[in-house]
Amino acid sequence: MLNNDTICALATANGMGAIAVIRISGPEAITKVAEIYQSKFNSTKSLTDAASHTINLGYIMDGETIVDEALFSIFKNPHSYTGEDVVEISTHGSIYIQQKVLELLNKIGIRNANPGEYTFRAFWNGKMDLTQAEAVADLIASDSKASHEIAIKQMRGGFSNQIKDLRDQMINFAALMELELDFSEEDVEFADRTQFYALLNQLQNILKRLADSFAFGNVIKNGVPVAIIGAPNAGKSTLLNALLNEERAIVSDIEGTTRDTIEETIYIDGIGFRFIDTAGIREAGDSIERIGIEKTFEKIDNASIIIYLYDSNITEDNQIANQLDDLQRRGKILFNVANKIDVSNTEAVIPAAIKEEFKDVVHLEISAKDQFNIEALKEQLIHQIKLKGTNQDDTIVTNSRHLEALQNTLSQIGKIKQGMDMGLPGDLLAMDIREALTYLGHITGEIDVDQDILGTIFGKFCIGK
Repeated sequence: MLNNDTICALATANGMGAIAVIRISGPEAITKVAEIYQSKFNSTKSLTDAASHTINLGYIMDGETIVDEALFSIFKNPHSYTGEDVVEISTHGSIYIQQKVLELLNKIGIRNANPGEYTFRAFWNGKMDLTQAEAVADLIASDSKASHEIAIKQMRGGFSNQIKDLRDQMINFAALMELELDFSEEDVEFADRTQFYALLNQLQNILKRLADSFAFGNVIKNGVPVAIIGAPNAGKSTLLNALLNEERAIVSDIEGTTRDTIEETIYIDGIGFRFIDTAGIREAGDSIERIGIEKTFEKIDNASIIIYLYDSNITEDNQIANQLDDLQRRGKILFNVANKIDVSNTEAVIPAAIKEEFKDVVHLEISAKDQFNIEALKEQLIHQIKLKGTNQDDTIVTNSRHLEALQNTLSQIGKIKQGMDMGLPGDLLAMDIREALTYLGHITGEIDVDQDILGTIFGKFCIGK
């Protein structure tokens, strides 16, 4: 539940900077801050007289002592981020000043905010729904153009609006079925069962598409994991260095140099890719190398994309075919990359028979050492991940809580359709419809959400948000 008191916190990052912003929100935000405010131009002017959405230049006062000259931004309810009275004090970025102002605010009865409490108050006061509140956290954490775009769309209500529309359609039919219960003795049907069944099919298709988008959305949000695998000395570390354009991994002619996985992230066309240089796959020479090879197979299982890299001069066709056949069964985006073509004596490095047999695999010929075709590899990575994604205008699910609610709703819709096929009476169907509506309502917070869940969601925010 919402505490009806006034809170304060540093809204900018911790540490010294040019400025620092301290946010105060609550019913006494303006009146309390007025106690430590003195106008620079009119010492008798009170902050309580200031209009909403104005910036007031003045001094932060500790009794008769000036702590700092600052800007006081006023936002009166309900036209503020939290829906409450809000004051934002922009001070100079001295750590001493920051701490002194927070101490003064505590001294006059304003308590320190909990993590995410400002956004929780915005949710509680109807300024945003739960999916939009979660998108605020995603926006703060976004570290690529793609993850930023997804968070912005969700924060603006793209996902919420779609869910609300679906839920409203179900509510209309649920109301008609509930009405039928009042006229059970007359044996009448207000809800057109054929029309309702068609709606359920439509809902299933939309919800399934949303649920399926999670796999794409999750990798965009957290970075696309790409495992670079192959035999020792295939050039995996050289390829990683070429992709990163720096000497990140040790390159050596000695087999088994890479004994642990090395992970680095780069951004290509706004999408983050987490490249993983793995230990060479072979019979391990010692226990340490064996552990590294075991980790390689773990990374293969967790990757969205696998780059199978091999030395084009010494790897036989049957070895390539066997390896591709094994990797293709894992259901990942698969690249077949022939390396070291700078010293190859043949024109067709990747045999035509291999390309014909493995048509769904991306085939590339590169020289990691000379950085030949590295840009082509990057272009193919972007192309393949976008093929697995959805249309740019489609809603993309990135939150596991939303995925669970969508899956529960789909399960419940399946029960409703099964009940209709069996000719169940309206009162039993109404129970399953209400359950489906509850799951959809949990996504946006229209249905009461368990306080522990809310605590987990908002507890992930920084203090000042």
